[in-house]
Amino acid sequence: MTASIPPTVGVVWADTARHAAFDAWLAPLAGQHQLLPATLRPASADASFRRYLRLDRSDGSSLIVMDAPPDKEDCVPFAKVQGLMAQAGLCVPQILAWDRANGFMLLSDLGSQTVIEALHPEKPQDAEAWYRSAVEVLLDWQLASKAGNAGELPAYNEALLRRELQLFPDWYIAKHRNLVLDDKQQAVLTRTFDLIVAHNLQAPSVYVHRDFMMRNLMQPVTPGAPLGVLDFQDAVYGPITYDIASLMRDAFISWEEDFVIDITVRYWEKARKAGLVGAKSASGWGDDFGEFYRGVEWMGLQRHLKVAGIFARLTLRDGKPKYLADTPRFIHYIRSTCSRYRELAPMLRLVDQIEGIQAQVGYAYGRM
Repeated sequence: MTASIPPTVGVVWADTARHAAFDAWLAPLAGQHQLLPATLRPASADASFRRYLRLDRSDGSSLIVMDAPPDKEDCVPFAKVQGLMAQAGLCVPQILAWDRANGFMLLSDLGSQTVIEALHPEKPQDAEAWYRSAVEVLLDWQLASKAGNAGELPAYNEALLRRELQLFPDWYIAKHRNLVLDDKQQAVLTRTFDLIVAHNLQAPSVYVHRDFMMRNLMQPVTPGAPLGVLDFQDAVYGPITYDIASLMRDAFISWEEDFVIDITVRYWEKARKAGLVGAKSASGWGDDFGEFYRGVEWMGLQRHLKVAGIFARLTLRDGKPKYLADTPRFIHYIRSTCSRYRELAPMLRLVDQIEGIQAQVGYAYGRM
């Protein structure tokens, strides 16, 4: 006998057929997992077309439902990366049930408090322990890729790097700023993209979460337990510099440079000791922290240009304007990095032209 499903509360279904398919899928699971269907409610949503719902259980715990319309989202990468991360010992949601045809998943619940909710930009001393914990999670993930499973994930290669960079001119410049670059400006952009790609491909490759930041890490429900990891379905195999750049140059919170360098040094020392970079690694790359940090900055520049384009696309195409409010943070990241490298001076001038920023005279180039 299957349990009847009461009308869902607080959850809006734009498609009645999808709602019916969900109720039919959930019915036999209710008894199996002691679910209380009437408690179904929104848990969170992300920048994609998937959303997450929370369901209480009769024992007082809760589970999560992923609602990912199959015509817009593919759950297969999520399941694949979830398996890799679980094998690596990371705390990730367990997949308890999966309707692959309709894009429904029943997942374990890692809690409702993300790490970013515990952070304050003016209190780096209170944030240090959280970042040290995040570094340990990141190292476990990267070390797992040394087991010869590189082919398990898509390659973060030149083609993908360039495709991501193109989001900046296509969506941020052309559609958000409504600008058409002249030939000289376009040449600057092309040259800069060539430099970025060349720099980034010098770093050794590991598993890359691709959005490793405090908004996607969960505070442990049990004190002392590892941080939970979410939003990992876009993972790739690529430059080791990417995830540490994502973590320390966050899309939603910014830190002073001293704190960024301090945590990055701690990560680099552990990565070098583990043979991920430096003399003990296969490539030998990154044995000097200056070299490594330059790599992180150049990788961060690629990410910031990409994300500025994505945030513009989310606003203009997908009707999610809240993301564009964080664009000034990314423009600041881009300008800060460009101001430190002489070869990026033309890109700095171009960004200033795009943003209508009055050019300053006499930049000091701290890193070459």
